[in-house]
Amino acid sequence: MRSRFVGLFLCAALAQAPAFAQSPEAAVSDIIGGAPFKTAAAFIKTDQERFVRDLVTLTEIPAPPFKERARADAFLQMLKREGLKDVEMDAEGNVMGVRPGRTRGILVVSAHLDTVFPEGTDVKVKREGTVLRAPGVGDDTRGLALLLAIVRAMDSGAFVTDLDLLFVGNVGEEGEGDLRGIKFLLQKSKYKDRIKQMLVIDGNESNGITRGGVGSKRYRVTFKGPGGHSYGAFGIVNPAYAMGSAITKLSRVEVPQTPKTTYSVGVVRGGTSVNSIPFEVSMDVDIRSESCAELKKVDGEFLKIVQDAVAEENRTRSTKEGSITADPKVIGERPCGETAMTAPIVRTAAAAISAFGLTPAYFVSSTDANIPMSLGIPAITIGRGGPGGRTHSLDEWTDVEPTANIVNVQRALALVLAVERIR
Repeated sequence: MRSRFVGLFLCAALAQAPAFAQSPEAAVSDIIGGAPFKTAAAFIKTDQERFVRDLVTLTEIPAPPFKERARADAFLQMLKREGLKDVEMDAEGNVMGVRPGRTRGILVVSAHLDTVFPEGTDVKVKREGTVLRAPGVGDDTRGLALLLAIVRAMDSGAFVTDLDLLFVGNVGEEGEGDLRGIKFLLQKSKYKDRIKQMLVIDGNESNGITRGGVGSKRYRVTFKGPGGHSYGAFGIVNPAYAMGSAITKLSRVEVPQTPKTTYSVGVVRGGTSVNSIPFEVSMDVDIRSESCAELKKVDGEFLKIVQDAVAEENRTRSTKEGSITADPKVIGERPCGETAMTAPIVRTAAAAISAFGLTPAYFVSSTDANIPMSLGIPAITIGRGGPGGRTHSLDEWTDVEPTANIVNVQRALALVLAVERIR
């Protein structure tokens, strides 16, 4: 009697357990070949117009850096419309909703709300056949539309997942946003201890898997001095010379091509008039690398360059009215990170992409996935689909040709379902 009870118990447990022992290829095959996916795939064909409508609606709501609220409010209502649970906006401005699973673990699926374009930018969508043109129509508004399409497709197939799926429209991905939305989600939100994996939707490539995070350090360095008349005070120290020296010295720093490491002075500012020695100037500097070690190395070299340039100027000219000082302040820091090629999330995403006839392409980039990678949470960034181009320009475009887009949504659905199953 006892052996029969144990046998029944094991059968029931195995029937309810997620298929962790499956290979990624087998899991993807099972998902795509199942009746629920076929139902969802058919639904996606009928959902094309909704996808385009959502994309246009969201694109035409401006979302400048740090001013994403109007778009966030609209996206929150869209998440409610799709029937997600616990739909809310958190303290940082992220908008999210839960599609409950069997357990309390969470798979995050996110796309960012913000664009790079300032207030006042004309974001009206212009149509040319199946091509949509507008600032931000691709990056990452199409990702938001894809996220909503995935939710609808899952409901159409009545999928039951093991993990809760947390669908997030996050703030602060672009520019000086410094990934603040995802930092908050993973470090301070009520969900932070339950997140097991993360899928970020960003980029045009339908076959792309970003599994490495390019780390970056951004500084605003302010050089100060006594200032004075360009003629009457000639000979005293000049903060512009110190800054110019620092720029020149930085430009001569040698960095490796592999791992790719870069630096740039992107903005310079300061001064009061052409006939005045400035009392304050500043520069914004961006340092990046695929390697944490190389990033740290160049960061250290840069800070020493600033110190040396200040000391050199104070030695070269008179300090009788005061000395030059420099204050390097960090204005952005994106941690580097990596999800291994052998990680289940990477292998499963590759299997899903391959199942739809594409060859997976692997990238290292700077995306919201940097944060979970740096915290040891399995994470990748996948493409929102396209084709598209002119990202971050006023004539940005994306193509929503139905046949290709329907396959893209089907592929994304299969990928989410498979990643949730294999971990």
